[in-house]
Amino acid sequence: MVIVFGLVFGLIVAGDGQTAKGFDWPQWRGANRDDISRETGLLKQWPAEGPSLTWKITGLGAGYSGFSVVKGKIFTMGDVDNASQLIALDESTGKKLWSAKMGAVGAYGGYIGPRGTPTVDGDLVYALNQHGDLVCVESATGREIWRKSLTKDFGGRTPSWGYAESPLVDGDKVFATPGGSKGAIIALNKKTGEAVWQTGSFTDPAHYSSLILETIFGVRQVIQLTAASVVGIDVASGKVLWRGNRPGKVAVVPTPIYADNQVYVTSGYGIGCNAFKVSKDASEFKVEEIYTNKFMENHHGGVILLNGFVYGHSNKGGWVCMDFKTGQVAWTHKGVGKGSIAYADGHFYIRSESGPGSIALIEANSKEYVEKGRFNQPDRSTKNSWTHPVIVNGKLYIRDQDVLLCYNVSGK
Repeated sequence: MVIVFGLVFGLIVAGDGQTAKGFDWPQWRGANRDDISRETGLLKQWPAEGPSLTWKITGLGAGYSGFSVVKGKIFTMGDVDNASQLIALDESTGKKLWSAKMGAVGAYGGYIGPRGTPTVDGDLVYALNQHGDLVCVESATGREIWRKSLTKDFGGRTPSWGYAESPLVDGDKVFATPGGSKGAIIALNKKTGEAVWQTGSFTDPAHYSSLILETIFGVRQVIQLTAASVVGIDVASGKVLWRGNRPGKVAVVPTPIYADNQVYVTSGYGIGCNAFKVSKDASEFKVEEIYTNKFMENHHGGVILLNGFVYGHSNKGGWVCMDFKTGQVAWTHKGVGKGSIAYADGHFYIRSESGPGSIALIEANSKEYVEKGRFNQPDRSTKNSWTHPVIVNGKLYIRDQDVLLCYNVSGK
C-alpha cells in the first residue's frame, strides 16, 4: 500500500508578492507544483557509480515527507524523539538547524510518520502531518505562529493511511483538504489560521492528493482530486466552479496536472487515467471527460507533463510516455521498476521504490526510453523508498526514512 505518499508525494507560492528566488523549491513538486526544475548545466551522463555524494545525514526519523529548499534551508518532517516534527536543515551541510513539534508520532495502515511536504512562503513554513495537524512556524527559528486540526477544527475524517497532503499557499490564504460533511476543502488566513471559507456544498472525503492552483478563463481556482471527483473551486469565495465524476479505488494519490483547459488525473488499483476539458459559457463553467484509459495507472510516484507528453510509471506497462491531448501511448519501458519521477535540464530522474532503490537518469524523449546512467541507493532501509527525488541548486536529494543523501549533479 503506497498511498502513504500522496504527497510526499504546485503553482507559484505567491503570498504578498513573494515568489521563489533563483532555483528554490518552495513546496511539493516545486515552485509550480509540476515537478519541473528550471535550472540548467546539470550532468547529461552519470558515471558508472552514479553522481558524487556531497553529504549524508541521519536523524530525520520515520516517514516519507519530501523537501522544500528555500534560501539555504531544507525543510522536511519525520517522527523522531517521540514527536511528529517539522525539521529545518542547512542546505550546504545537512546540519539540523531546528525542529518544531507538530504532534504525536503515529502510524496509519501500518506506515509510520508524516507523508506531506512543507510549504515555504516568505518567512513562514506551513506543514501538515499524518494526523491532520496543520502548523505555521517561522522559517528562521521554528517558532510556532498558529496551528489548526483538520479533524477537530474543520470536521475532517482522517483517511485510512493518514493525511498526506501538502498545503498550498496563494495570496493571503493557505488551502488544505480536511474532507467531510462540513466541507472538503478549506481556505485559511495564512497569517492567523482563521477560516476564510469551507466548501459546504462539496463534501467528498479526503484522500491523498494535493491541490494545484490555476487560472482558467480568468478565474483563479484550486483543483483537487478525491476518490469520487475532480473539482475546481474559486479561490476567492470557495464556490464550486465545476466538478467531474471520477471514481477511484482504495487510495487516490497523484497530483492532478493541467494545461490548455485540460485536467489530467490518474490513480492506481485498476483505475488508470482520465482527461477532462474545462469550458465556460456566459454564465458558468462546464467540464467534460474527453478520454479515459488504463495505460497510465499511476499509484503514487507522480506524473509530469512536458512538451505535450505525460511521463510516469504505470502499474500496467512500466514507465510510460503518453500524449497529453489524446491519451495515446508513445512508448513503454520497464526502467528501474515502479517508482517516482522528477525533471531537470532535459532529463528525468526516476527512482525505484523497492529492492536496491535504483535511481536512473533518462532523457526527456517522447520517441524512446534512453537511459544515461543509474546507481543503487546506499544506506537502504527495509522500507519502500517512496519519498520523491528533488533536484535543486545542482543537487539531487534522496531520502530513505531516517537518512538523507545529497548528490552533486551539477555539470560544473
